[in-house]
Amino acid sequence: MRIFQISFRSFSFIAVLCLLVLAAAAQSANTPPPGISGGAYKIAGTLVSKTDAHPLAHARVTIRDVKNSDKFASLVTDEDGKFEFSGLPAGKYSLNGSKRGYISAAYDQHDQFSTAIVTGAGLDTETLQLRLAPAAIIAGKILDEGGDPVRHAMVSVYYDDHSNGVDQIHMFRSAQTNDQGVYEITPLMPGTYFLSASAKPWYALHPTSESDNGRDKTNSQGQTETDQTTTFDRSLDVAYLPTYYPDATDADSATPIPVRGGERIEVDMHLNPVPALTLTFRVPQDGKTGFMYPQLQQPAFDSDTSVQTGGVRRVSPGVMEISGIPAGHYNVRLFGGGTQMQMNGVDLTKDGEEIDTSRSEAMSTVKVLAQIPGDATPLAQLRIGLRSGHRLLSAWKPLDDKGEAELPQIPAGKYDVQVWGPPKPYSIAHMTAEGATVSGRSLTVAAGASVTLALTLVGGSAELEGTAKRVGKAFAGAMVVLVPKNPERDHDLFRRDQSDLDGTFSLHNVVPGSYTLLAIENGWDLDWSQPSVISTYLHRGRKIEVGSQPGRPITIAEGIEVQSK
Repeated sequence: MRIFQISFRSFSFIAVLCLLVLAAAAQSANTPPPGISGGAYKIAGTLVSKTDAHPLAHARVTIRDVKNSDKFASLVTDEDGKFEFSGLPAGKYSLNGSKRGYISAAYDQHDQFSTAIVTGAGLDTETLQLRLAPAAIIAGKILDEGGDPVRHAMVSVYYDDHSNGVDQIHMFRSAQTNDQGVYEITPLMPGTYFLSASAKPWYALHPTSESDNGRDKTNSQGQTETDQTTTFDRSLDVAYLPTYYPDATDADSATPIPVRGGERIEVDMHLNPVPALTLTFRVPQDGKTGFMYPQLQQPAFDSDTSVQTGGVRRVSPGVMEISGIPAGHYNVRLFGGGTQMQMNGVDLTKDGEEIDTSRSEAMSTVKVLAQIPGDATPLAQLRIGLRSGHRLLSAWKPLDDKGEAELPQIPAGKYDVQVWGPPKPYSIAHMTAEGATVSGRSLTVAAGASVTLALTLVGGSAELEGTAKRVGKAFAGAMVVLVPKNPERDHDLFRRDQSDLDGTFSLHNVVPGSYTLLAIENGWDLDWSQPSVISTYLHRGRKIEVGSQPGRPITIAEGIEVQSK
């Protein structure tokens, strides 16, 4: 390693030079660049912690012109957390803050929405309070039945996401315990989380059918008998079930963990061993690879999770053996040679049991043919996906240049068809299928089907502008929702925004049709996409017919009255 030496005089000169550079940078940072100057207005206030409102010094604050994102200014807060941008023209600006150890956020942010700061006559933009939530931590230990640490356990945090107007619990972050059984997961934003842990007992032994294992066996008359010639210690043939806080063994019994900004929540969990099973699976013979192999999965909130086992081995043609399986309720997937089959809801409870997979359902293939009449958007920019209920996407693929995509290995079931991609939202105007049943935007696929799905898409083209008001005065921070005529079927037609400091809002890329326009105070945690919930507010909303008027915003002449939650 090379060490540089400098004299004290040289160091002093460099230090002074650095201070001058920093002072010049600070002065420059407080002066908006030429592209955002030329006015008499200010955006000023204090950056504070969301938890206790203490000022945040030396944090970065940025404003950006809403209509031209290339125009922006940035500065660092002073010791009192104060910031000030002066010499601004009248306009709309996003206001964002960031600091190490905090979650970066915009002014009054909810999900991906925030309130823009509007400069102009009669608007107070000099006493703003921009709040950042401190990053949170979930940490603790994973312990075994004796209170000893479990090394290399996988710990997963699931987040309760409400951004789509309905609770969807999906895996957010994961970590592995160290040699002391300790884990730490950060940064976490404020919200509701669930925790799970999985591991293998370090001392576990899982005999195979070929080993001298002393297992209870079933004779030709179906009677159970024990091999008395073994010396194998069956107490070591154990496994851990996937465990959810607080020590529950199924996701439905998991307890939510509310997390506030800046919290460090200590969560210890215990993994308790249960007798492990060794099972044989009779699987279809695959012509290409000669065999298929089973994989065990269990539901985990709005997705599935694979289960750790002691290993899979081929016993003979068409017979696979899995050891180290904790008894439970499983879905069994069979893989091999590009082919998949599935058995759902299989109870595996008896050691040495043989599972006949002949009743497995073959996976289906869905071929998609999409078109967008009168739209020059390259089809290859779009994505097509299938979602089962409120679960995460079961499958998705990009379209090719011809508007085609193939979704293989689709289990039998009912799916919502979804489409997305730049440069704007798209909706399904018409949908037909060969080899499957269509109802609205839903597709019901049978086992082993070969489905051709034809879609006619329409892109959002209209812009809707208005003002949220209460008792005749502009209302900032309201959730504005454009509800389609058939909210249950047309979930992709919803549009949302948050009213700005002057109460104005803009809804972009609206698909022509019939809607009801609502503004709700503090409505961000509502199940707004659920018809039974949003119907409570519809009778006080504004009925609107949206036509195709690209380039010409539709302005709502009268204000939209803000409803209480």
